[in-house]
Order: sequence, then structure tokens, then C-alpha cells
Amino acid sequence: MTDSSADGLMPFQAMEILKRAKVLEASGRSICHLELGEPGAPPAPRVIEAVRQALPNAQGYTNAKGLDGLRDGLVGYYQDQHGVRVDADAIICTMGSSAGFILAFHAAFRPGARIAITRPGYPAYVNTLLGLGFGVVEIPVSMGNDWQLTGADIAAAHAREPFEGLLFASPANPTGAAVDRAGLADIVATCARLGVTLISDEIYHGLDYRGPSISALELTKDAIVINSFSKYYCMTGWRIGWMVLPEHLVRRAEILQQNLFISAPTLSQIAATVALGERDYAEEQKAGYATSRLRLDAGLRELGFDVGGPSDGAFYAYVGISRFSNDAMAFCSRMLEEAGVAMTPGVDFDRVDGAGFVRLSYAGSAATIDLALERMSGLLR
Repeated sequence: MTDSSADGLMPFQAMEILKRAKVLEASGRSICHLELGEPGAPPAPRVIEAVRQALPNAQGYTNAKGLDGLRDGLVGYYQDQHGVRVDADAIICTMGSSAGFILAFHAAFRPGARIAITRPGYPAYVNTLLGLGFGVVEIPVSMGNDWQLTGADIAAAHAREPFEGLLFASPANPTGAAVDRAGLADIVATCARLGVTLISDEIYHGLDYRGPSISALELTKDAIVINSFSKYYCMTGWRIGWMVLPEHLVRRAEILQQNLFISAPTLSQIAATVALGERDYAEEQKAGYATSRLRLDAGLRELGFDVGGPSDGAFYAYVGISRFSNDAMAFCSRMLEEAGVAMTPGVDFDRVDGAGFVRLSYAGSAATIDLALERMSGLLR
């Protein structure tokens, strides 16, 4: 599971763990799945019903930017949730946030441009940038600073190795760290001063536990904002997201969308349009995550993992394993094979220091978390 290519591309270890877990399940083993950031609940019932009704007549492409009803709904979302007026023409519906990243990179930067990301960070950032021929600059963040990125960190990294863009997530994967309004304003102002284009990854918005999610659009019109229905709206497999672009990038991103993806899936767009009105259902799921967040944090701390404070947002615990191992890959393999607990090694998110960490997701059921803690206790003790 450690193979890599000459240009630095590496497997997505969370998916590699899932693949092995499925093999074990097929042989009759019981596996506690804590490896993927995937909500355990399905989409809201009204979402499923809307798709059922639309299925016979929703086989064609939509406009490259997406259904008017969905984009209008997103305009309302930004007005209601963030007090921001967004032009529907500046919104492009995408095949999940993954397509949004590809469109953003190609629309905003020249070939070979360097894009900064945090380390640890979502592994697809590195692999997508390298696969598309862009350069990567990593800005380390630490547990000692609650995994927070600051404007000073950005400026120091830029002084060492200048970069054209910054891709930043709040709440973040894998750490769950989220900046407050002042912290995000510091990042926005620093990028503006340095002439760096900010791409704000907001796919975990709605899953903040210490206050409302703050969008970069509340502070600037110059950022590219990427979001998704996968996490808050429980629609991972539907592959539907969106992006909001500065005016000067809209047409170029639309042309790229036409050629790279044509349009987001029609049925998924219909589902997403309805999902926007189902926030009560989404909040019910979030309440479950909030309880599981504290349950998992306490359990890991009792077992001897290196645990900081509970995550600010998303649904992950990123914890140290120094008491047990200095090899996260081997540790995760042992947990899976011997205890039936699937988790993700830190090297997925941090190729330098990740061997001392693992990520566990609490997006599933409380029963799964309790069973996983019991199984880990039996093995570690």
C-alpha cells in the first residue's frame, strides 16, 4: 500500500484500507468502518422521493453550469446562511468537489503554477495537483497550535518558496480544525497582500461545533469557493457539488466544464435542489456526530492515544499513536486484521510526519464507535 509513481502520486490510503476491509467482510469478518469520511445516514427521505419521481424523464445533460433551480437555490443558501448576495451566473454545479478542484486549478492558474496547502491535509489535494502538472508547497500545521493555519504561516512559507495559490479548508480534513471569522479574515488579507489566489474548500460547512460556518465569500469576492452535498447533506455517492467563482474566471471555468465534464449528473442535481431545503434532517445527523465526537475523543484518550482537544468541525479525530507505534501503516494494518477496526494511517495526509498519527471518522453510528473502542481496547491492552 506504499507504492508511489515517479511524480509523487500515491494511493489514497483510506480507499486502500476500505478495499482490504471489504475483502475481510466478504470472508465473514465483522469490520468497524472508521476509515472513510462518509455519513452513515442516507439522504433525506424527500430527496430520495424527488429522484424517484424524476427518474423516468431525467436522462439528458443539463446546462454546463447546472440546473437553474439548483443554482437559484444556492443563491438563497448564501443569502440565508451567510448574508451574502451571490450571482447565480457565478455558480457552477460540479461532479462533487473533486471536479471543482480540477476546474479551479485550470481556470485560475497557468500550467506548472505552485499551489500551497496545509500539511497534514486532504491527500487528494497533493495527488490531484501533481497529476495535473502543478507544483505543491506544503505549509505545516501542528497539534500544539490546534492544527490552525495563520496569515503569518502563509507569509513565511511564501517568503521561502513563492506560490500563486492557496487551497485552504475550514473545517479541515483530517484534523477537523476550523478558523473563526478573525482567523479567516487574516488568511484572506494575507493572500490579498501577497497576490495569492485563495481557493476556499468549504465542503464541511454546516459541520462546525463551536459556532456558525464562515464562508470566504463573507470577506472577499476574489476567492474561489468550493462546496459539496457529500458531507452535510449525506450524499457522498451522488457526486454533486458546486463552486462560486470571481467574475473574471466564470467563463473560462464554464468552458472547461463543457469540455472536461459536460455537466454534473442530472439526477444528482435534482436531488441536490431538494436537499437544500432539508436542513432540519441534516441538523439531526449533525447532532449525532456531535455526540459521537465526544464519545470517540474520550475513548481514544483513555486508551492512550495522543489526543488534543475535540475537533472543531467535520467528523474526524486525528490522533497520535506514539504509545503504540511509530509506523501508522503497520498500526492500521494490525488494527484491521486483528481487531476488525478500519482506520486511516496519517501518512495519507502527511508524508513527512504522518507515520505517528491515524485518522478515525465518527460519521457512522454510535454503536460502531463503541464496538471499535472495545475491540481496540482488547488488542492494545
